[in-house]
Formats: sequence, structure tokens, C-alpha cells
Amino acid sequence: MAETENNETETPGATEAAAPRAEPAEVVPPKERRRRARAAKAAQTKTRQSLTPEERHAERVAERQRKAKARRVERGRSREKARASGASTAQATPPREHGPGRQKTRQGVVVSDKADKTITVRIDVVRRHRRYEKIVRTSSTLHVHDESNDAHTGDTVIVRESRPMSRLKRWRLIQVVERAE
Repeated sequence: MAETENNETETPGATEAAAPRAEPAEVVPPKERRRRARAAKAAQTKTRQSLTPEERHAERVAERQRKAKARRVERGRSREKARASGASTAQATPPREHGPGRQKTRQGVVVSDKADKTITVRIDVVRRHRRYEKIVRTSSTLHVHDESNDAHTGDTVIVRESRPMSRLKRWRLIQVVERAE
């Protein structure tokens, strides 16, 4: 009986030692992981090969419908967001600058008046990038017809689009807004 008691007393300690420990998860290198994923995908594709063309077409149509529904939901959310932000700022859309029969008008700084009856005007544009919302500054130069040689370097002028007057001149001087000092 002493033996059985001994065995019983040893059993709890023995069971702990004999109990299987949880083995650590298998460590798989990334390349092996990718290879296994490709193999699984290839096996799945082989089972899909047994589908008829009509069944494959039906799958494609269902997938397109699912994606279209997701797009509609996302577009609706973005519209609601835009409406909410637009309503809070209450911005009115400015009238169209030009259209059929209406010439463009620009304001810029004269950078050169050396040519006779012609000035070169730099138009600076400052805008916010649509995606990154960073302020982007760009400029372009226009050759402008100045009939009376009124504008000089450094003046701020308003110019309007016109018929071609030479190879480069397609603008004419409307007004000198501010004279250079």
C-alpha cells in the first residue's frame, strides 16, 4: 500500500513532466511562405478550370456587381462628406471665367518691354494641389500687344485674349493696374 501511495504521490509530478508541451509554431521563411501560397492558389485555380465558360462568366458578372456596389457606397459617403463640408463653409461657385465668345482675362507683371508695341507679362498662379493639398506656385509668360507702349517693366497689368497678332502674340493690354516705382 505504501507503494501505491508513493505512486500516487509521484503521479502528479510525473504527469507534469510527461505532459506534452505546446510546440512553438513552425518558423517559415518568407520565400517558403510565398511558395506555399502560390501552390495553394494554383491548386485552387485547377479546381476552377473545371468550370464551364458560362459559369466563369457568371462569376465575373457577380464580382463586377459586388465591386460596383462597393464603389456606389464609397461615392455616396464621399458625396455626403463633401456636402457636409461644403455646407459648413457656404462657398458660392464663382461665375465661369470664359466660355464660347468670352475671352480670358489675366493679371500679371511686365517682365520685359524692350520690343516695340510688345510687352512680356509673367502670370503667377498659386493653387492647392488636388491630392496632396500642398501650395503649388507656377508661372507662365505671355507676349502682349501694347499699342501705345504704355506699360513698362515691373508694372502690374490686365491683359485679355485676342486674335493672333504675330507668331507669339495672342493677348492685348487692357489696363495698367499699378505702376512700378
